[in-house]
Amino acid sequence: MLRQIECIISGRVQGMLYRDFVRRKARGLGLVGTVENLPDGTVRVIAQGDDSDLKHLTACLKRGSMFSRVDAVDEKWSDAPQAFSDFQIVYKKLSDRL
Repeated sequence: MLRQIECIISGRVQGMLYRDFVRRKARGLGLVGTVENLPDGTVRVIAQGDDSDLKHLTACLKRGSMFSRVDAVDEKWSDAPQAFSDFQIVYKKLSDRL
C-alpha cells in the first residue's frame, strides 16, 4: 500500500531555497507529492511512497537545506488517498495569499 506523510516545517524555511531542496531530495528517493509555502511562514510537504523512503525524507526535512534553519517538523502519517504523478513545488500567486 502506498503511504503518505504530511509535514509542517517551521523555522527559517521560506526564502531559503527550502522548497527546491525538498523537491530534489524527494525526487531522488522516487517519491511523489508537493511542497508549498504557507501564509504563516511554515512549509507544507505532502509526500507519497514506501515507509523507508518517507522516513529518509523526514530526516532530510529535519536537517534542512544549507541556508535554512528548521525548528520543528510536525508529521502526520496515513495511507495515500490518491497518488500524485510527480513531486512538484506549488507556487501561489500573491492574490491567492491575501
